[in-house]
Amino acid sequence: MALQGIQINPKRFHRSQIKFYVILTPISLLMLLPIIYIVNHAFKPLDELFLFPPRFFVENPTLRNFQLLFRTASETGVPMARYLFNSVVVTIITMFATVYITATSAYALSKKRFKSKGVLLFINQTALMFVPIAVMIPRYLVIVNVGLYNNILAHIVPMLAMPVGLFLVKQFVDQIPDALIEAAVLDGATDRKIIAKIIVPLIKPALATVCLLTFQAVWNATESSNLFVADETLRTFAFYMGALSAQASGNVAAGAGMSAAASLIMFLPNFFMFIFMQSRVMNTMSHSGIK
Repeated sequence: MALQGIQINPKRFHRSQIKFYVILTPISLLMLLPIIYIVNHAFKPLDELFLFPPRFFVENPTLRNFQLLFRTASETGVPMARYLFNSVVVTIITMFATVYITATSAYALSKKRFKSKGVLLFINQTALMFVPIAVMIPRYLVIVNVGLYNNILAHIVPMLAMPVGLFLVKQFVDQIPDALIEAAVLDGATDRKIIAKIIVPLIKPALATVCLLTFQAVWNATESSNLFVADETLRTFAFYMGALSAQASGNVAAGAGMSAAASLIMFLPNFFMFIFMQSRVMNTMSHSGIK
């Protein structure tokens, strides 16, 4: 029996969608408030930065905070472009390496049979319980003992292991039918080809999520620059922004303005990365062609 007048997921606006707009519009505006505040706060002049009670929107926007930030940066021995270059290189390499390691490891743990497979899964699940600060000392000892101290790889190697990413991607790989893998093996496909032609295309939503989480973790990380690197030319942009704000902390006015400007500069790449990846992150396995 056909249902008249009912549309499921209409391509154009339909009156049945009004209830969703009524609910989601206020929620969306509420979620936008922190972003709006960060942008407004970065352009506030001195008197508005210290206004009490705080003012949400800026009334007299100014670029002085950014001018002061870049002026202070130009007075340091290492140019800001060097720190930015380090962050871009480290972030890109770590993202691609983490996605590759996560995809191949998830395939092996999901579709392969070998000894100690259960032990490795248990170790990965156990690692989910530890926050980064809890393993900081062991991580430092490993970095020193393998000879990566004061090396650009000290930023990359500690970030390659992402237990939550491996756990997520493995759940996606588990949903891929074994018959599909067996058919590829019968056709003579190697593991590398199976991963490239079958696994990766079907788990793109999960890999996009791992890519986004890796970007946020690496771009905002300051631990490696603080603990594993002594050479100033090898430190990252996040460390540099924090150091400039701390340097101006003696001058309360300068410190507040520089911190606001630095926060916006650090936030924007995360924001644009999420906007670029959000459609892929929110896709489900049904959009990947798995039945």
